[in-house]
Amino acid sequence: MPDDRPVLTIAHSPDPDDAFMWRALGDAETGVEPLIDTGKFRFRAVPADIETLNARAVETGDLDLSAVSYHVYPHIKDRYAITSCGSSMGEGYGPKLVAREAMTPEDILARDLLVARPGRLTTASLTLRLMLGAEPRSIDLSFEDVIDAVVRGDADCGLVIHEGQLTFPEAGLTLVEDLGAWWKRETKMPLPLGANVVKRDIETRFGPGSLADVASSLKRSIAYGVERIDEGVEAAHAFGRGVTLEQTREFVRMYVSPRTLDMGDEGARAIRELLGRAAAAGLLPDPGPVDIVRPA
Repeated sequence: MPDDRPVLTIAHSPDPDDAFMWRALGDAETGVEPLIDTGKFRFRAVPADIETLNARAVETGDLDLSAVSYHVYPHIKDRYAITSCGSSMGEGYGPKLVAREAMTPEDILARDLLVARPGRLTTASLTLRLMLGAEPRSIDLSFEDVIDAVVRGDADCGLVIHEGQLTFPEAGLTLVEDLGAWWKRETKMPLPLGANVVKRDIETRFGPGSLADVASSLKRSIAYGVERIDEGVEAAHAFGRGVTLEQTREFVRMYVSPRTLDMGDEGARAIRELLGRAAAAGLLPDPGPVDIVRPA
């Protein structure tokens, strides 16, 4: 019999951790069958660069679910809520500030150095501004171009995310600062980087309990991958750029943690801390209460 359940769009970065988390949902667009019970919905994957998804969530908000940077949440909070699972949080590690030569973070402002960053709306860019206490001179590039820009000398240093956090030494670059480590020193908390958000109107479009139903399916998808780690890593490896299978495994383990299954109270506090500090610094509007959608 034909499957006439509603189809929800789920947008994610085309990188190993997102591929690992959501592959069990299947893809109604390409006919890939889900590996789990997806409840009252089917899902259609929409892979795109995180800065593209950030802008799309802010400007149009047309996707039912989307990966976004926590940086943009105050701008989309009326349209979207955060799901309790699917977040990427750095547990004492995170985006890396790298350069061709040894330097300190203080050198960036003191020497007016040019920073290549993976998009203005990324949490990495927000955290860098919090760490420096000011806006550095920057150029915005696609995340996969940041390392090459620094190697070529088009920028003095670069802010790397995704697999670049593991591969920058292979390009001959040196670590200036790990922003997740800096945040941990400052707050004793994990650094909230990427959120999974869901349209609030799903509850009115499809009936009471629909948001919790979606969150339950998401959690089952992540759990499916965690329970079959080798199988999931091998599938996710196809989404890596220039990384080995073992680097894919390491990256997945970094950003698919118990807190990814459920951020818990500490994860929610870390989100409020990050956004509150950014608002106090005049970098973001005050988000008010942070709404978390939990599974049924």
